[in-house]
Amino acid sequence: MKLKDISSPKDIKGASAKELEALAEEIRAVILRQVSEHGGHLSSSLGTVELAIALHYAYDTPSDILIWDVGHQAYAHKLLTGRYEQFSTLRQRGGISGFPKRSESIYDAFGVGHASTSISAGLGFAVARDLSEKDNHVVAVIGDGSMTGGMVFEALNNSRQTKRNFTIILNDNKMSISPSVGALSKYLSKLSVKHNSSLEEIGKFVRSIPEHVGNKLKDLMESGRLALENMVNPGQFFRDLSVRYFGPFDGHNIEELVETFNEIKKLPEVCLIHILTQKGKGYDLATTNPTKWHGSDPFHIEDGSVVIEKPRPTLTSVFGKTLLTLAKQDKKIVGISAAMLDGCGLNILKEDPDTADRIFDVGIAEEHAVTFAAGLACEGFTPVVAIYSTFLQRAYDQIVHDVALQNLPVVFILDRAGLVGTDGPTHHGALDLSYLRTIPGIVIMAPSDENEMRNMIYTATQHKSGPIALRYPRAVTYTNDIRTEFTELPIGKFRAVSEGSKVLLIGVGFMLAKCLDAAGVLEKKEIKPTVIDARFVKPLDIKSYKELFKEHSIVVTVEDNSIAGGFGSAIAEILSEMKDPPRLIRIGLPDAFVDQGEIDELREELGLSGNGIAERIIDCLSDKND
Repeated sequence: MKLKDISSPKDIKGASAKELEALAEEIRAVILRQVSEHGGHLSSSLGTVELAIALHYAYDTPSDILIWDVGHQAYAHKLLTGRYEQFSTLRQRGGISGFPKRSESIYDAFGVGHASTSISAGLGFAVARDLSEKDNHVVAVIGDGSMTGGMVFEALNNSRQTKRNFTIILNDNKMSISPSVGALSKYLSKLSVKHNSSLEEIGKFVRSIPEHVGNKLKDLMESGRLALENMVNPGQFFRDLSVRYFGPFDGHNIEELVETFNEIKKLPEVCLIHILTQKGKGYDLATTNPTKWHGSDPFHIEDGSVVIEKPRPTLTSVFGKTLLTLAKQDKKIVGISAAMLDGCGLNILKEDPDTADRIFDVGIAEEHAVTFAAGLACEGFTPVVAIYSTFLQRAYDQIVHDVALQNLPVVFILDRAGLVGTDGPTHHGALDLSYLRTIPGIVIMAPSDENEMRNMIYTATQHKSGPIALRYPRAVTYTNDIRTEFTELPIGKFRAVSEGSKVLLIGVGFMLAKCLDAAGVLEKKEIKPTVIDARFVKPLDIKSYKELFKEHSIVVTVEDNSIAGGFGSAIAEILSEMKDPPRLIRIGLPDAFVDQGEIDELREELGLSGNGIAERIIDCLSDKND
């Protein structure tokens, strides 16, 4: 049986254990080759190959519903569900998504990309099945890292809504993107078959006590056994939530998994199957360093070296090194991440003995991260919450209610703002300016280069009169010339870059470079625009902006945020208060979810390149002349 011949999961039904094991090795080879050539999520998908095979073997998908949490681990699932021929297009423009996506396949029952959603969604599917009087099965797969998310506990608490079979598979590889943290992670790490066998031995001993010894002693021993079970039985936590626990099982033993799934399908209740897997299985470099190989750029399989070395430092590393410098000077600075220490650059501080005890990874729990920071701020600390733009959306209420309403000086660092590339719409940071701009009292900054970024980080840590947010894209620095001194920036003030006439170009953050590119194109056509670095999205120096607007006939805003409610909307609000305002052109991301693709090609397609911006301006000038 060859992978290329599998057009649907039906093609693996009836295969022998030996054939399935060979198929697992072929799938691993295909995943490894594809990710090495184009990048992607490697460790997670390598670790769940046998699980994907066993699930599609035991269950009748797509009639039976299969939901993957996050979706980092779903490459084998895609290969088994008729997408082998398309797999070479994975995460590329016009290709298949790196995550399960409902519009892509009937086997992708639920679209994912953010963690801790599968049990809630699965319960919805299960209750819908019950109400519709269908007889299909529903399976939700969730990793141990995602188990730290609050939604998981809400869903488990609510799981008794169905009285029929709903299966949760806990994929425990003891390693999320950053090492799993917290009490639940430690609890899961202690689970093993030995607990079950030990408890069984205790039970046998209690049952062996002769009746003539006395029932009181027997009752006492039984109470002790139950107390011990509550302490060490790996399933007790779940049973307390009316979820039956089974396991742990070897997540790489296909025969055992299939047998287990077939038995548990018969049970009319909510069941949790705990499996143990190895993240990165089949590729030694990934098993020894699964965090590094969670997400990978193209690399050489032989030694793991990247195909294209980054020529300059990443902005993430600039943030980490800058905050390290400031945290060494100010012992009140505290760093907080939601399972993304490495991804957000806080690992740099965690690895330094001077700051390690002030860096907190709260797990996949963005809501908790923000309110935790609020508590620290109440006691005079300067908490710096570093989270990807797309993930901070999950904590919107906490930002509003727990931070802004109390005017607390919490610093929000939004990495991966704007387009992120091949991870696609679930990960683009396209909405942060819009969702943050509506919050009273918050300050929003966007640096145009790495040195502005350092100054803004410094400004943020000095700001004590309410929350302040700084957003920057997934990018490298423009140069290696990073200054060491800091300058505190005046809140709300823009920076004039070049002076011209008629056309006013305002760039937000790293979009300033695209404005300068556009200015170069326009100058060749004898149009010299004024170029402004916005620096701040909120508050705005309204008086100074109005003075500029009076001197120009066209105002152009350029941002890598949704056109709905972003910086351009803020400028439109100012213009609405003016008599005879200039014409406004707002250039940004569309009011739609942008698909995957390389960042530069997406910008070109969306008109966010220098040429695209210049064309919009030339067209506008032509209209005015007509």
